[in-house]
Amino acid sequence: MRHRVRTAKLGRTGEHRNAMLANMVRSLIEKNEIVTTLAKAKAARVVAEKMVTLGKRGTLHHRRLAAARLRAPQRRFFPRTKGVPGKQLREQWRKEHDVVRILFDVIAPSFQDRNGGYTRIIKIAGARRGDAAQMAILKWVDEPLEEQAKAVPTPAAEPAPAQDNAGVTAQATEPAEETPAAEKPAAEAPAEESAETTKAEAEAAAEESGDTDEAGEKK
Repeated sequence: MRHRVRTAKLGRTGEHRNAMLANMVRSLIEKNEIVTTLAKAKAARVVAEKMVTLGKRGTLHHRRLAAARLRAPQRRFFPRTKGVPGKQLREQWRKEHDVVRILFDVIAPSFQDRNGGYTRIIKIAGARRGDAAQMAILKWVDEPLEEQAKAVPTPAAEPAPAQDNAGVTAQATEPAEETPAAEKPAAEAPAEESAETTKAEAEAAAEESGDTDEAGEKK
């Protein structure tokens, strides 16, 4: 019984499967992305992320473990070929095809602040002709964590509720300070002042009428 065994067989023997996954991860390290079936991409992602974990540790022991798993031994002897010296050929191979160096010196440092999820699988629309297999792209995650944090909207950026806006507009319409009574125009004078003026006018009119009556009596 295969209890708790979740490794995908992919229709191959164990030795064939390990060699195929090592070859796929080497191609991923060199080219930064590969196109394969969805089942193979999911199986290769597990190996690729474990290799990045070894690369982040960075010791000589972990370099040897990664070289053994990827089946990528170090090449030391490069004979002169077509007039090109062996030293130049070795430097070119180390720069372009030395997957252990690329993994430990280029890829692993870029994921130093990430705790997992180093790869991404993108499904391709349609199916492969012949066996109708679902195709996918396996690639490294090239989006830094800082950009992801900026892309997430913050609560402060959300618009305020309608009630708050209404309260702000109501406060804005109210006058900030009341002007003194001396500075107000005559139309806005208090009711007491208007009553006093009308009373004074009435008394003046009564005095005038009294003077006219006295003048008529003297005549």
